[in-house]
Amino acid sequence: METAVIGCLPKTESGWLDFGKREVRSVSPVPSSRVLSWTDTAPRADGDYVLYWMTAYRRTRYNFALQRAVEWAERLKRPLVIVEAIRLHYRWASDRFHQFMIDGMIDNARACRQRRVRYLPYVEAQTGHGHGMIETLARSACLLVTDDFPCFFHPRLYQRVVKSWPVAVELVDSNGILPMRSADRTFTVAHSYRRYMQKEVRQHLLDFPRAEPLAGLKQAELAPLPEACSKRWPEWTVDQLQAVQLHRLAIDHSVPAVTLRGGSQSAAVGLERFLAERLAGYAEDRNEPEEEGASGLSPYLHFGQLSPHEIVERLFHQAGWEPSSLGKPNGKMNGFWNIGSNAEAFLDQLLTWREIGFNMCCRESDYDRYESLPAWAQVTLAEHAADPRPNLYRLEQFEQAQTHDDLWNAAQRQLVREGRIHNYLRMLWGKKILHWSASPREALKIMIELNNKYALDGRDPNSYSGIFWVLGRYDRAWGPERPIFGKIRYMTSESTRSKFRVRDYLQRYALHAEDQT
Repeated sequence: METAVIGCLPKTESGWLDFGKREVRSVSPVPSSRVLSWTDTAPRADGDYVLYWMTAYRRTRYNFALQRAVEWAERLKRPLVIVEAIRLHYRWASDRFHQFMIDGMIDNARACRQRRVRYLPYVEAQTGHGHGMIETLARSACLLVTDDFPCFFHPRLYQRVVKSWPVAVELVDSNGILPMRSADRTFTVAHSYRRYMQKEVRQHLLDFPRAEPLAGLKQAELAPLPEACSKRWPEWTVDQLQAVQLHRLAIDHSVPAVTLRGGSQSAAVGLERFLAERLAGYAEDRNEPEEEGASGLSPYLHFGQLSPHEIVERLFHQAGWEPSSLGKPNGKMNGFWNIGSNAEAFLDQLLTWREIGFNMCCRESDYDRYESLPAWAQVTLAEHAADPRPNLYRLEQFEQAQTHDDLWNAAQRQLVREGRIHNYLRMLWGKKILHWSASPREALKIMIELNNKYALDGRDPNSYSGIFWVLGRYDRAWGPERPIFGKIRYMTSESTRSKFRVRDYLQRYALHAEDQT
């Protein structure tokens, strides 16, 4: 795999970036649009170190938050401490998610050791044992820098805990190509957001994070740790991380780890494979159930083990893309980037559909509630809430793939076994849950529970976009009006079978397929 460049993207004489060159480049500061001061406290010049709390961007590459912490360490002439912890009592905690994050910790530990940066990974062994760890470290810090993630438990953490700490705290956004707080409104349809993105993205292509933010950090020695911290939470080694016994932890063992390994190294391999083998047929193959046409990168994006900036830079470099190729903003899916239909289709998923979810979660605190649906969708679903259901299933039946529909059952089994559902079938999966649930509100609860419990990319703005799209978010009213769905877009297993090949998919995820391999 080609080593990515160090530094920010270079400007040409016209002020644009030259994605065709792969060389060491000068560094620009983290853009102010990505930094949010969360407390009124000023950084302490007499602190022992700068503390970076890695909570969402679990990577050492292309990370604006880490880069900001490095900038502070250089400015204050203090060493850097990076802490990454996994607690026990987060919602849907399981072997699957724990193992994926621990894989990433191992990669981060090795990267930090190479750069001689103190990195503190911590996996909570018993509930509550990690309580106070970050606050103890923060008391001796010049300031705390952490990740600005708008979803799951992070916003509550910032509001209830971090804001009360007696230390300067900065939240830094490294979620997407566009800063999520730069928009002045919540976008309700993809066309509007796409047009906005096309207008704004030009300037943000000048502000990519450093590929290796730790490379320029000058530390003569590792940062000292408070005695209260080192005694209660001693440093973990790579060997200790590899030896974690998940079965001893108070997490859900009914959701086992999957064969897909987490971490930045696996993410890099996955990105290389996608660009080399799948991108060329992406526009068509991604919807075929019997093709591995999707990127497969969403788990790494969700856990922050891969940056969208790195993906975009690698794609542009591979394509020999030049900024002069950009078209005029028109809100259309094709023709803006002028980079080929497959790359354009992928960039639309990455820059439109992924980032519109961050726009929603950042601006609307009720993003995961039924009431956040568009008014037209709530009206039409209410009008058909009492319609007779031809089939009615409970959460347990859905979870165990006990419906009458073998295609839906296969998709659910893939989710349970692999932590993912094929791209197109994931939409069908949601539509049929709406069709077979007692009410639209019940369907929403079931989708959130199953997706967040099993999907490696669940608990994420992008996955909430997909779930709520089933119920009308980012969509429009459709006709003819149908029972149960009303004016909500309708999908059936029969039409899916007629459009796509599914025979091998059904065999692969049959009831006892895992016992036949």
